[in-house]
Amino acid sequence: MNLQELAKEIEQYDSFLLLSHIRPDGDAIGSQLALGDALERLGKTVIYYNEDGCPSNLTFLKGSEKVQQSTPEPVNVDAVIALDTAKHDRVGPNSLKAGEQVPVWFNIDHHPSNPEYGTVNYIDGTSPATGQIIYELVQAGGWKLGEQGQMSAYVGISTDTGSFRYPATTSKTYRIAADIIDDGLDVGAVNSATYGEQPYRKVQLLKHLLNTLEVVHNGVIAHWHLTADIKNKLELQPEDSEDLIDTIRSIEGVKVALFFEEISSDSDEIRVSMRSKTPAINASEICQSFGGGGHALAAGIRMDGPLATARDQVIAKIIEVAK
Repeated sequence: MNLQELAKEIEQYDSFLLLSHIRPDGDAIGSQLALGDALERLGKTVIYYNEDGCPSNLTFLKGSEKVQQSTPEPVNVDAVIALDTAKHDRVGPNSLKAGEQVPVWFNIDHHPSNPEYGTVNYIDGTSPATGQIIYELVQAGGWKLGEQGQMSAYVGISTDTGSFRYPATTSKTYRIAADIIDDGLDVGAVNSATYGEQPYRKVQLLKHLLNTLEVVHNGVIAHWHLTADIKNKLELQPEDSEDLIDTIRSIEGVKVALFFEEISSDSDEIRVSMRSKTPAINASEICQSFGGGGHALAAGIRMDGPLATARDQVIAKIIEVAK
């Protein structure tokens, strides 16, 4: 299926529930708001749900107030569109219940590990961001984006490419960004809101994480961790740890960066973020061996703890692969 065919499939329906993954980032929310804007301009009815709602660092996006925290009550729409969500259950339990009676699920994503769980699937593992797919879909369908859609598509692309620094960034990515700017986006203001404003608690978090930093296996692996007690003490929000792993990913000689996080004080579940700087150490394949997934250079896991055990298991697997 190409993007023109996908656009025609979507146009058949009049009402939609748009979903994205738990602990949403800029690409998840940006993709929802960009696609929602295009659909609303076609006269469609759109409901925006996310299990955790819109994170505070993205409330500057025009239309962000439309993103509601998911409730389990069934939603009466023609189709669900899951965006930037590599696994079906990653939309969260309430989102799943909200859409479980809807017969048509569109699955639009850029994670190569996506198992194509939708009724209609469009997975482009070469795209650096789902926001880029959405922008290309809008162009292929002859649809329009207003201020909400342009800003959101840009932020989705910018954040998932590390501000256009990651290897998956292409010339097409830059051209799309340029087109959005040519259409009137105040790129300076948007970049300032995206990268230039952060709560003090995020700086406190970075200070704590640096105190847990270890570099092992002859400098190849860098890792740090966050306990539930510290999360509670600093009154952290899920979005506060977003992108901090790039700090240790950038250490000279490091090939793999790992962030281990206790989900809560009453659970043994551990969240693992993994970033690789070389295709020789495929983050997605390693994470898939623990039930996770993602991209070759950026992937994640949710696994049983305790934290020390999870850390030892993941590091041992990386060392095995890196031999």
